[in-house]
Amino acid sequence: MRYNHDAPVELWWDAEDAEHIRSRSTCYPHAADIEPEWTLQAAADPARVVRDPDPKSRAAYIRLIGYSSGAGFVLTVIMDPQDSSGVTAWKTRGADLRNYLERKDTADE
Repeated sequence: MRYNHDAPVELWWDAEDAEHIRSRSTCYPHAADIEPEWTLQAAADPARVVRDPDPKSRAAYIRLIGYSSGAGFVLTVIMDPQDSSGVTAWKTRGADLRNYLERKDTADE
């Protein structure tokens, strides 16, 4: 398991998965709808956290946590390591948000 290595710069979204994250609020009450462009900003965040593989994934996906200026908040992005495609994304909260903020605070010092 690697943490905080360089994220794949070729992160991309197919039409179906992009539509899914754009319309998260229709499936999940109070969820934020996510624009695919925001996930690219999160992937480019120098303070991002990358878990490869994601310890919560049965499919060995990559979990990337980073800030998106377009969204105005921290995003969690799940990526397929085989082709760097986006699988899903959401507004980060809980332990992942705390981990990101702690890492960012350490990097800012």
